Amino acid sequence: MGGRRSLGRRFGWLWAAYTVSALGTSLSFGAFPLIAVLVLHAGPAAVSALAAAGLAVGAAVAVPLGPWVEFRRKRPVMVAMDLVRFAALLSVPVAYALGVLGFVQLLAVSVVVAAADITFGAASGAFLKSLVGGDDLLIANGRFEATNWTTIVIGPPLGGAAIGLFGPVTTLLADAVSYLLSALGIRAIGGGEPRPVPAGAAKGSLLEGWRYILASPVLRPLFFNTVLVNALIMVPVPLLTVLMLGPLGFAPWQYALAFSVPCLGGLLGSRIARPLVARYGRHRVLLTSGVLRACWPLGLAFVGPGTAGLLLVMAVELGVITSCAVFNPVFTTFRLETTPTDRVVRTLSAWSVTGKLTTAALTALWGLLATFTGTREAIALAGLLLLATPLLLPRRPAAVPEAGQDALRSSAGSA
Repeated sequence: MGGRRSLGRRFGWLWAAYTVSALGTSLSFGAFPLIAVLVLHAGPAAVSALAAAGLAVGAAVAVPLGPWVEFRRKRPVMVAMDLVRFAALLSVPVAYALGVLGFVQLLAVSVVVAAADITFGAASGAFLKSLVGGDDLLIANGRFEATNWTTIVIGPPLGGAAIGLFGPVTTLLADAVSYLLSALGIRAIGGGEPRPVPAGAAKGSLLEGWRYILASPVLRPLFFNTVLVNALIMVPVPLLTVLMLGPLGFAPWQYALAFSVPCLGGLLGSRIARPLVARYGRHRVLLTSGVLRACWPLGLAFVGPGTAGLLLVMAVELGVITSCAVFNPVFTTFRLETTPTDRVVRTLSAWSVTGKLTTAALTALWGLLATFTGTREAIALAGLLLLATPLLLPRRPAAVPEAGQDALRSSAGSA
């Protein structure tokens, strides 16, 4: 996937660890809202609040971790975050088996997992940059993107079947185990990793990450665009969950199928991203795929019952996922190339924290909005606002700043 060039044994272990954790995550797709609806009988506002509070508090917890991680070895941090997620997720099936599972515990676990996700993501981005460089960085990100969509094609249907056979918390148990296996894989990477030494301007809080993003003419427009697009794509998900599993009468396996089959578009998009960049250039690919990914979600407001409704959700998700699968590896690679090595963790952490806080705030707002206006109307508003987000995309091709090029050459030379 993403090319046949070997990126080395150490990248192979990193990719394997990513694959197993991505599969666990896809198996447990929608597990928290499903448990809230099916076990705790929560409504739209409560489900949206669960999604929003977990993201918001998790992001707040992650704020002080970014600068701390920046100047520490990344592999031990990644292992620790995997083990934290393993323990947190394992507590849910244990509590369910004991008959003491409640909404507060779901909320607490979602907070811990969100904070660990941000910290792991920032550390893994910096670690990847130390392993591969140049064209290999786009190949690596393409492989991660393809792997992600492959597991989503496989995982949700299997997860839906497992829920039907073994109960609503089964997939969270599988997800917990996947993080344990991921930790073992990351530990097996081996090799030396020097401790980063802060010096001069490299010191500072997570505010340095935001300052760098907002001062960068090439990153700033992408920052605002990606944060808003990701949030507006995600906010209707809890509402759609309630709508499909409630009034429209879809079974959990149908709900999972509606979101897994379209992920075949993710495989396609991730495979063609690099050839498209080679043929048309990075800027044109970012602009075109960035526009296309905002055009589809409005269709979710018109979902109905039965086969026609299921096919509509699949068609919309296919368009969104294919466009995102082209956009994401190109954007991720450009962001890593642009950011100096001693700012990667804080920049990625600031980006992720902002994204999760924005998604949390809008998710909570949309939950309240759905209470007063109706679920479909709230979903439609998110789709309409998405249509305006391409205005935030950069209109001119952006070159990698010299500082970013120097950092990239340095990391490539040490890989």
